[in-house]
Amino acid sequence: MEVLRSFSSASSCPDIYNSTSSSLILEHYNFTGRLQHRKPSKKSVSAVTVLFLCFSIFIILENLMVLLAVLFGVSLRHRWIFICIANIALSDLLTGSAYVVNICMSGDRTFKLSPVLWLFREGLLFVALAASIFSLLLIAVERCATMMKPVHQKTATKTYRIYIMVLLCWITALIIGFLPLMGWNCICDLRSCSTLLPLYSKSYILFALVIFFIILLTIGALYFAIYCHVHSSTDTISVRSSKRSLRLLKAVISIVGVFMVCWGPLFILLLVDFFCYSRNCSTLFNPEWVIAMAVFNSAMNPLIYSFGSLELRKAIASLLCCCCLKTGLCNPKTFMSKETSSTSGSRHSSLRNSFSKVRNLSTSPQPEPRNGKKTRLSSTTSCLSASSG
Repeated sequence: MEVLRSFSSASSCPDIYNSTSSSLILEHYNFTGRLQHRKPSKKSVSAVTVLFLCFSIFIILENLMVLLAVLFGVSLRHRWIFICIANIALSDLLTGSAYVVNICMSGDRTFKLSPVLWLFREGLLFVALAASIFSLLLIAVERCATMMKPVHQKTATKTYRIYIMVLLCWITALIIGFLPLMGWNCICDLRSCSTLLPLYSKSYILFALVIFFIILLTIGALYFAIYCHVHSSTDTISVRSSKRSLRLLKAVISIVGVFMVCWGPLFILLLVDFFCYSRNCSTLFNPEWVIAMAVFNSAMNPLIYSFGSLELRKAIASLLCCCCLKTGLCNPKTFMSKETSSTSGSRHSSLRNSFSKVRNLSTSPQPEPRNGKKTRLSSTTSCLSASSG
């Protein structure tokens, strides 16, 4: 921690982390000009704050639904792509939660926080951002490795490798996001303070931006390599396989594109913050809407997942159906009557056809896909039995 403090100041301040005084935060806000350009506080909660808070809660519920659908509704949940989708959903869930914490602890409550609590509040968003970028990098690396060198390996081996990489993603994200909390800040050097984040050192902001830009450029290069590989090998692979690969590639590229559109303005604002001297850039005094646009990315990702994966759409629909039945919003008799009138006569044949398709598509004659398919097809029936019991 002493080494990290040396990035921002010549002398260390160990007593700062044991202090609960809020005068230090007030001093930094005053020096950077954020205090003079703050909007006058109101006793009542503003409509914009309520809007942002509702939006954050929607993001939390939306990504929680995707996470639960992947964990409990997808029969092939151990496939690497669903593990990565669950990882991104978890990072988006953290983004929504961090934004709720930021809203509840902002305004006049900012100056009642201790320096450590303020650094933790802002560090949560950086952790969520780093986790999202590392998750996108993980998907790009695995997609590239699968398509460039389709070496057949045991599913368990690949699954353990993905889990290890996901764990490394979160460890790295926690380290990068909480570096200011561990000492890389400007608490002892006002001249190196950021205007956008008055307790953050500008050198740390530049470091984070460089890391994120390198990762995003790497992701772009990997997808460009995948695109070139798919086009160059259209003669050697089947048309169906080529179309499926291109569809998956477009889905993942759309995730990266939406990420850049949503987070791009905040990246530019942080870059301006690094080169701009305190009090000289008026665009840095009111960053609320730019931050909200960055958080908006966490609301778009689940929509991209559901539109891009048929199995995930079915899992989400099944989860919503179960929730509606168990909360009493839907009448179980309606589903039971529809089921008996339309599907009772052909249920045996449809199940037999479904099992036949699974058996034909599987690479080895194992009974696990059949059980997984049967479980997914009978999810509505289990909800009906649970709600009627």
